[in-house]
Amino acid sequence: MTVNVQAGTSGRYTRAKLATALRAICDAVGLDPRGARLLRFVNNAVFQLSAQPVVVRIVLSPSLRHRADNVVKAATWLAEHDVPAVRLLPGVAQPVEADGHLATLWQSVPENGPRPTGFDLARLLRRMHELPHAPFSFDRWEPLLDVRRRIADAEELDCGDRDFLESRVDEVEARLASLRFPLRQGAIHGDAHLGNLISGSAGMLLCDLDSVCVGPREWDLTPLAVGMLRFGHGTERYRALARGYGFDVTRWPGFRVLRQVRELKLTTGVLPILRSNPDVRTELARRLKTFRSGDMSAKWTPYQ
Repeated sequence: MTVNVQAGTSGRYTRAKLATALRAICDAVGLDPRGARLLRFVNNAVFQLSAQPVVVRIVLSPSLRHRADNVVKAATWLAEHDVPAVRLLPGVAQPVEADGHLATLWQSVPENGPRPTGFDLARLLRRMHELPHAPFSFDRWEPLLDVRRRIADAEELDCGDRDFLESRVDEVEARLASLRFPLRQGAIHGDAHLGNLISGSAGMLLCDLDSVCVGPREWDLTPLAVGMLRFGHGTERYRALARGYGFDVTRWPGFRVLRQVRELKLTTGVLPILRSNPDVRTELARRLKTFRSGDMSAKWTPYQ
């Protein structure tokens, strides 16, 4: 699905800078960037090429460049075990770096299947969670480390908001350290929600592997639960996930802490591109307001 995304006229990535970055990456591997569509513009700039069935994901924040090697390892590992997931573009050494820009390239999958469900996600997560240990070291699950990096790398951030967020991260980190997880730990997707499933002609595929790591399986069940509570998504999405997976994370006492971690990640993800994508500012202000007031029932809308 194409979304209406516009880059700003100032900041790290303006429209012209995005075009230059895409052209540099494509030139480095012999692809044609003409007519490419910008699908998403938050942590990555995600382009669908027109001339070839290829998706280009350009890392936007210097604080997230460390993910590129990890996502290549994750995609390779899932392919080796035939887990339904997006596949890297073959024949290209990845990640690709050109003129200071870093990207991964993927085989495009037309979305022409049925709408993904919570049960689809449960099935794919169980498949991934049941895999043997990877023969290499994935990143360890440190969700608040990414939050700290995003705060430090913010294109612009009011001093009061910065102090508030840093204090909130410290508080949640202390609560997180005290949790005892009931499920066995292992490789997890790290950002498991229906938006990260692609419904193609061959079935459902996991996508957006940037956050694959070793951590608690409860974390992979948290995004849909938070989506139900914060974004007003229907309860059936999450209930189908819980039934299909066999565990309801919302009934576990530690869920409240995982919800706080997830909401911090959802809120701070746009900080490194606030000037580049000014359309997100209104929603960011709404989320910060609900954090400050402690309003757990306020509804958010997705960043675009």
